[in-house]
Amino acid sequence: MHCKLEATTVGQTRNLWLQSISAAGDRTLEPIKKMRVKHLPGKPVLLLCIVSFIAGSLFTSRTWSSHHQPDTKIPVAVQKIVQDFDYHKRKLVQGRVSGDIMNEVKKTHQAIQSLDKTISTLEMELAVARTSRAHSNQSLKKAFVVIGINTAFSSKRRRESIRETWLPTGGKLKKLEKEKGIVIRFVIGQSATPGGVLDRAIDAENDEHNDFLRLAHVEGYHELSTKTRLYLSTAITMWDADFYMKVDDDVHVNLGMLASTLNKYRAKPRVYIGCMKSGPVLSQKGVKYHEPEFWKFGEDGNKYFRHATGQIYGISKDLAAYISINSPILHRYANEDVSLGSWLIGLEVEHVDERSMCCGTPPDCEWKTQAGH
Repeated sequence: MHCKLEATTVGQTRNLWLQSISAAGDRTLEPIKKMRVKHLPGKPVLLLCIVSFIAGSLFTSRTWSSHHQPDTKIPVAVQKIVQDFDYHKRKLVQGRVSGDIMNEVKKTHQAIQSLDKTISTLEMELAVARTSRAHSNQSLKKAFVVIGINTAFSSKRRRESIRETWLPTGGKLKKLEKEKGIVIRFVIGQSATPGGVLDRAIDAENDEHNDFLRLAHVEGYHELSTKTRLYLSTAITMWDADFYMKVDDDVHVNLGMLASTLNKYRAKPRVYIGCMKSGPVLSQKGVKYHEPEFWKFGEDGNKYFRHATGQIYGISKDLAAYISINSPILHRYANEDVSLGSWLIGLEVEHVDERSMCCGTPPDCEWKTQAGH
């Protein structure tokens, strides 16, 4: 039988061997070299190996535990939740009364949920930190809210109406940005023929008003989801804002009321605010708002998950950073407001159903503006 012995055990074996030599009496060294060493009985050797193995294991484990402690720093919030979870788990094992056991099960479940939320928060903060680090070499302008007005090449009259009502022009626009931190831009991409008459017309309009944000994107009705995703990814690289809003160019906004509403949620990290709805999923081809991927939402007649209507909505900085980082893998549905809602529905996000942002048709929105709502 073979085994490995610790240093002390090897010494004991050597002493036994020497004793066997001295017991030979009158034998000389030369005969000793030729003699055969008498084997020890099997049981003592086996017992000796087992004792040596146990002693060596104990010594090794103590040495490892005292000199190889992991140097990992765990956030205090996570440590607290883990400690609570361990406490409730011990109480659950020690519980003797049925009512106490059910109470401890409930507390343990709550501890697990709290841990999940904390992990989600840390992951989101990590995403924001990555975005900040990626843009650390750029001088971002601080802002309270960035409002992107979604517009098209054919919507010049709508833009003029907005400039005549709620969008300041010239020096007043710059003053609004500097004093209130409210940044407003018409958001538009490129035409199918870069440098053509449509692009030149927008360039001339921007030279006059300086209120456009141009995107590296080809305009098209079926590309609105892509445009929204690109707008948010671009805006967060230019302005460090608390909120990023998207508004259609047929909506008139009360800036004072909007700023007051957003300010209530300024201290919260992940906010998705707008007029929340859940419209039907339209599977019929040729109708407006047709959804080619209708089968993903269940049987015919089902509704979408709750999301903000596309006329006006906003998200906080953390969510804009999340969209910017994960932009290449965010799926785009036919309807832009559904796409944004799908990007956020699986996250730890507070959905704010702000009824003041609800309006039906453009005349209805204009009537509400005139009425001061």
